[in-house]
Amino acid sequence: MTRVIHTGDTHIGYQQYHSPARRADFLGAFEQVIDDAIEMEVDAVIHAGDLFHDRRPELPDLLGTLSALRRLAAAEIPFLAVVGNHESTRGGQWLDLFERLDLATRLGSEPVECGSVAFYGLDHVPVSRRDSLAYEYDAPSADTTHTALVGHGLFTPFAHADWDTDTVLDESTVDFDAVLLGDNHTRGIERIDDTWVTYCGSTERASAAERDGRGYNVVVFDDENPGPSGVEIRQRSIQTRSFVFVSAELNADEGSDRVREQVRQHDLDEAVVIVEILGDGNPVAPADIETFAVDRGALIARVTDKREIDDESDLSVRFADPDAAVDEHIEELGLSSATLDIDRAVRSADLADANVRETIRRRLGEALETDPAAFEPSDRQAASAQDADDSTDPTDSDGSEAMAVDGRVESVADSATAEHPAIERDGVADENNELADGERDEASDDTDVVDNADTKADADTKADADMVDNGETNTDEETKQDADRNSRSETDGVTTMEDFL
Repeated sequence: MTRVIHTGDTHIGYQQYHSPARRADFLGAFEQVIDDAIEMEVDAVIHAGDLFHDRRPELPDLLGTLSALRRLAAAEIPFLAVVGNHESTRGGQWLDLFERLDLATRLGSEPVECGSVAFYGLDHVPVSRRDSLAYEYDAPSADTTHTALVGHGLFTPFAHADWDTDTVLDESTVDFDAVLLGDNHTRGIERIDDTWVTYCGSTERASAAERDGRGYNVVVFDDENPGPSGVEIRQRSIQTRSFVFVSAELNADEGSDRVREQVRQHDLDEAVVIVEILGDGNPVAPADIETFAVDRGALIARVTDKREIDDESDLSVRFADPDAAVDEHIEELGLSSATLDIDRAVRSADLADANVRETIRRRLGEALETDPAAFEPSDRQAASAQDADDSTDPTDSDGSEAMAVDGRVESVADSATAEHPAIERDGVADENNELADGERDEASDDTDVVDNADTKADADTKADADMVDNGETNTDEETKQDADRNSRSETDGVTTMEDFL
């Protein structure tokens, strides 16, 4: 018998609601899984992607993860994993570093045998690149009684699916008894022909919509019973911070007092409290209810008034969590990963306002030098642009603006500010982000810009100095300089960081 823990979507480093305590919760949930694995003496821990919430986890999160993996390695329990969309980068992955430290194994096309089971991996792949996948896997050894594929993505027949599981199974060169998945935070088990397909769910609530308990799967492979019939999947829960959901439906003439009464009926000690106001009644100030809940011991409180209250001018007023609204809007924009990184720096609560400019300058330089594809449009933008090209009716577009639809990178200044005006602001805290994947057809453009950046900056500086020395303003000369800058932006594809900042 081979018994493994199947986990995923741990999102270590996510500072939900800008709370350091919530950030610690995500690492703590992963540590619980490791503790259970050691106590249960399982044969392996299988991680189905999104170990980290961000491709640039901060030092405390890295150290905590390393400590947990070292404890697992000391117990001689292998950690087998794939890369998810939140942590994926064009170059190396943190998982590769852990592998070099002998703390993890990155699954792929070659079988990794554990007991009598051969495990394979399928990293997250953007929708735009899936048609080219071959699903070619090396054959397992003769001693193998079971095979399992570990993947990250939204697979059918589960909710929000955009990846056809039948295609994966039909085109794979190995017949899998089980497919162990991550990305969908809701637990689920289905049978597709002769294959078990299962999501383990996330180990912490990454949103208020995730109301069910959190946990992982325990998968048992019977060595004496080959094939899917010899696979048993059980779900196991872990203890996480309490989320208290309060639904207050108001009758006519009821208001804040009624909402407080509903909140008072719950144990709020160190809990995340989500209050939803429905029905009729009087206007309610969400901030007052949130303060009331925190004063009664809640760690965090969020109030959403879902009513539409018509005043004399027929103005509809709706209250919602502003942080969630911003995150939702940014997700809908489908920004490039470079722009998301800029947004993250500008809105970070951990970054002093005085350091924003230098941080953005440094990160842009790193992206230009090491990851040109970061300026590519996301899958959402590319799909929107393709829809617009394929249709003569402009109303067929989903409304998102496509940048660099032909694979060319536009000006960083133009594209970044157009995609998200928040880059012009300082120091607003970040709650969530999504990473975009893509390929770059003309990476040489970025290289040219990096090589010429200093020259352009020097030329601009000299022109400004000459104007000061002359002691007068030459309107015609300024116009010419502006035209030159615009020309450089159009021909180079990316402006210098000095122009952008």
